[in-house]
Amino acid sequence: MYYLYHIPGKKIGVTRDLNNRVTLIQGYKENEYEVLEQSPDIDYISDREIELQKSYGYKIDLKKYKNLFNKMKINITEQTTTFPVPLNKLKGRLNDNIGLKWQHPQFGQFEVTNKNIPWIMQNAKTSMFNNNRCYIYNKAFYEAFFNPKHQGKSCTKKSLKMFDKIRDWAENRGLYKHGDPMVQYVKLQEEAGELAKALIKDDQPEVIDAIGDMVVVLTNLAHQRGVHIETCISTAYEVINKRTGKMINGTFVKDEN
Repeated sequence: MYYLYHIPGKKIGVTRDLNNRVTLIQGYKENEYEVLEQSPDIDYISDREIELQKSYGYKIDLKKYKNLFNKMKINITEQTTTFPVPLNKLKGRLNDNIGLKWQHPQFGQFEVTNKNIPWIMQNAKTSMFNNNRCYIYNKAFYEAFFNPKHQGKSCTKKSLKMFDKIRDWAENRGLYKHGDPMVQYVKLQEEAGELAKALIKDDQPEVIDAIGDMVVVLTNLAHQRGVHIETCISTAYEVINKRTGKMINGTFVKDEN
């Protein structure tokens, strides 16, 4: 579905992801913009956008939305896939090109999806030959999402909305672009210390807060290492689900095989 949105006094635009495009990227809350129309027809919505831009007296886009969508022509080599946009505009173009597919001679078909856009953004690098282009390494992309041997161990698990919100929050603040996994690890230890204090004091609100903080830190740490926390949890469960053992002194002790 394509949404024709209006930021009063600013602009009229089109997107398929209002939260990401308008709220996270442009910084406008839901009560600060309105959806004028929506349609699954990209031709209709592209023409309507120009019509309303003229009607409202806003700057008129030089190219129709559908032409922007269709013109993301990527360059594929054995090693890399290069996108024809600067790094700071890549996320928006990827969201406009969800479903874009291309074929690699060794790794097969790649596709842009909601699940792998965060990985692309984290791993994309500016071309040394042209600042208006950026690229990813094909093998890394394949191993993270498309290698059938790694299904269930990569970022292919279904994302939960709350974890998506945490990742959006962190990315919007530059944590993934400029952050360090080791710093997140230190932060995790700090939060674990806060949890210990809360447990000793039997302070339930602080226990809840500390556990929540630890989950946020772990979510970001996992993302910085190129994996979703949902995948980490699923992988761990697949292991513990098969364990047998018994309770000893208040803890579960697994059987030795």
